[in-house]
Amino acid sequence: MSHTGRTYVVTGADGEIGGLTARTLEDRGARVIRCGLGPEVDVSADLRDDPGRDLLVQEVARLAPGGIDGLVLAAATRAPTSAAVRVNHFGTLAVLAGLRTALRKREAPRVVIVSSASSLSAGDPDVVGACLRGDEEVAIAAAERAIARGRGAALHRSSQIALNRWVRQHAAAEDWAGTGVPVNVIAPGIVGTSAKREEMLTDPDQLRLLSVALPQPLGLPGPVQAVADAIAWMIGPENSFIAGQIVFVDGGADAALRSDAPYREGVRYGPVALARMLGYSARSKLRSLPRR
Repeated sequence: MSHTGRTYVVTGADGEIGGLTARTLEDRGARVIRCGLGPEVDVSADLRDDPGRDLLVQEVARLAPGGIDGLVLAAATRAPTSAAVRVNHFGTLAVLAGLRTALRKREAPRVVIVSSASSLSAGDPDVVGACLRGDEEVAIAAAERAIARGRGAALHRSSQIALNRWVRQHAAAEDWAGTGVPVNVIAPGIVGTSAKREEMLTDPDQLRLLSVALPQPLGLPGPVQAVADAIAWMIGPENSFIAGQIVFVDGGADAALRSDAPYREGVRYGPVALARMLGYSARSKLRSLPRR
């Protein structure tokens, strides 16, 4: 699959998944604007607060005045601090909103948010709720309370749960799919980043814990390249009819943990929608009757 002639922005490009994604896209012909905090990025910006978020948007506008074809939002921290909420959720959505105009300048724009299969587990409801309401101040306060209760480790997955739910709530709206900008999520399972490999090799009990918490029938850890390849397809022009999906690249963990649970009940339409559908159906049948 060629990405020749397309310009992408990758946040978290100084991390392993973001960095490999950037290299994969470049190898396939794309121009990539790398954003992060490391020394080898094109835009150095801290997404913990508004000045850094605004700086990233301004620098991308300067580097790509004709717009961008895709945005990969891979910046995230697993730190058990409020930074997990500030960067992973609010930083991600601020960059997405800030670059919406740049995306709309191009013919086939795409957005991929990188979440995590850890979002399959329960998060902190106060943090998730505040994130979904868009109240960063309240979300940070809820995160601090979680830390005080010894629940700081739940903040990363709480931020990812909120991101997943935000996409499901907003991706089909006029601002995004309604104006031709598909937004989707890639949620990796446990993959073989250097930090994760070291953690598992040095602590066999941690490996056993992970294999129970997030069982991956296709292997533990999985290949990082598989995640980068999934992102590369999702951000490309070939992905022309998918929007609002959470795609777990997790070696089968979602299926192992939830089986068919998400599909046991069909869509339940409200009374207004049912009335409209019945009306449309009746009119359609009337049109099909032979005229005398």
